[in-house]
Amino acid sequence: MTVQPNRAVDAHAGDVDPQIKRFVETMSAAYARYPDFSTITVEEARRICEAVRAPWVKGGPSIAATTERTIPTRAGEVRLRIYDPEPERTKPALAYLHGGGWTVFSLDTHDRLMREYAHRGRIAVVGIDYARSPEAKFPTALEQTVDALIWLQANAAGLSIDANKLAIGGDSAGANLSIAAALMLRDVGRAKLLNALVLNYGVFDVAISEASARRYGGKGYMLTADEMDYFFNNYTRSPKDLDDPLVRPVKADLRGLPPCLLIVPECDVLTEQSFALSEKLLRANVPVEAKIYEGATHSFLEAMSIADVSNRAISDTTAWLRRTLSD
Repeated sequence: MTVQPNRAVDAHAGDVDPQIKRFVETMSAAYARYPDFSTITVEEARRICEAVRAPWVKGGPSIAATTERTIPTRAGEVRLRIYDPEPERTKPALAYLHGGGWTVFSLDTHDRLMREYAHRGRIAVVGIDYARSPEAKFPTALEQTVDALIWLQANAAGLSIDANKLAIGGDSAGANLSIAAALMLRDVGRAKLLNALVLNYGVFDVAISEASARRYGGKGYMLTADEMDYFFNNYTRSPKDLDDPLVRPVKADLRGLPPCLLIVPECDVLTEQSFALSEKLLRANVPVEAKIYEGATHSFLEAMSIADVSNRAISDTTAWLRRTLSD
């Protein structure tokens, strides 16, 4: 359902949807077969995440053309994966940034989600394989993202993409990078490059309230406040970065951004951040639509193979993109 952002905070009440509960329990059981992440290297954690999430990527639509390109950026080369459901037709595009706390996950863990967006929206989807932390600290991934968007616009014609109908989106840390990229483009005079923002259960602030951490930060809800502290420590160079609005977008001047869609799970420690961002976007006169999904948790979109609420959110997003990019 759609909510008014200034009323959404009242929705903190429901239990986890049974299908999402199955997803969370299955995922938790799979991770339990491996060592605790605090005892292993980041590289080992990434390999485990790939293995645990692999079953959830299977199935889904086939895409007519899937290609990869490596492009230069100011912060090193970046790989793009381009999903094109109709190569013969010029179409809008969604650049997509996976989550994982800037640290884990990949184009492969989010392959099915990107295929679903491409198939259901009849749009090109471009996955950006940004450099992960802690090896690459802020603002490396952000600079790579901005340069990839500029490259995408400049090379759109050769990719059967409409350069005037570009969107960016992502989940969790990917949503953080998405809105930060829009802010960076605006600040260098390129605000019109982007026409839409899709923000799936995003990280928009450092602070998580005690109430939210207590209500949704325990077993069964996919993400904890302690995990977010770990991810921020990986991503930032020093505590000073935590005050940068490109790290903490809820503190940014949001004027001049393109229309935004926020996909908000009810049962997530980050949900309050989406509500706060929605309110600030409204005050900045940015067109914004916030949709809350009852019983959904962080990462719920990955449960699309078994969960109705996940499929509803994906279809809501592609319908919104079609409307927004057709203007």
